[in-house]
Amino acid sequence: MTIKYYKPTSPGRRQGSVILHSEELTRTRPEKSLLRKLPKTGGRNAHGHITSWQRGGRARRQYRLIDFKRDKEGVPARVHSIEYDPNRTCYIALLHYRDGEKRYILAPRGVKPGMLLMSGPGAEPRDGNANRLRDIPVGLVVHNVELSPGRGGQLGRSAGSAINYMAREGEYAILTLPSGEVRKVHLNCRATIGALSNPEHNLVKLGKAGRSRWKGRRPHVRGTAMNPVSHPMGGGEGRTKGGRHPCSAWGKLSKGGKTRNPRKTSSKYILRRKKKRK
Repeated sequence: MTIKYYKPTSPGRRQGSVILHSEELTRTRPEKSLLRKLPKTGGRNAHGHITSWQRGGRARRQYRLIDFKRDKEGVPARVHSIEYDPNRTCYIALLHYRDGEKRYILAPRGVKPGMLLMSGPGAEPRDGNANRLRDIPVGLVVHNVELSPGRGGQLGRSAGSAINYMAREGEYAILTLPSGEVRKVHLNCRATIGALSNPEHNLVKLGKAGRSRWKGRRPHVRGTAMNPVSHPMGGGEGRTKGGRHPCSAWGKLSKGGKTRNPRKTSSKYILRRKKKRK
């Protein structure tokens, strides 16, 4: 995988970079039977009210149905192709099962077309195979981990993600997440072995505002630049510092506050919190 830096023919080209996907991908057109419409919302709810700021105007795309559950046990599948997915940062792999069914999965690093993958108790502990945590050897790297059995993978789904399977404690597995958080997950939850593809995704620089607009991200306006009717920190003659501690548009303090409910039931499964950013 190679990151391409353009010649500085313009201010946007000077700072921007892209990943040459052609080295990893083997197919450009997606499987039609696994495509669904993905309507644009522009950050608005069913009433037309803006509920998510700075959203709208992204490029048109279609959603690829991804098999996060990996619940087709005992049926071998051959990797047909590795494809690009505009809805996520990692690549996806198209599997052709022996019984004729086709499914998309998150493509692990090192998986190539032609390889055989399988899920279930009979699957070997190698990259791309899925199994319950009780059947996966301790010490391996996993991704797409379920939080509750049968719900589908929720942990470790972005590009380059790798969760360390540290130990077992009773009916729970102890995992170290990419954020540094250490938590317990039930041994009946499924996980896929290996790290995810496209690990250099975080090294890409958009380079210009236009590439953010293609992704549906509109300009972010500072609260101090707004009118007082729009934000608690707005208004004043000339530039101001806001006149109070930084807060949201609804008056909630935005620095140093806890974002997780301490009485949340799942907090008891967290052994160590994620590392704080400096």
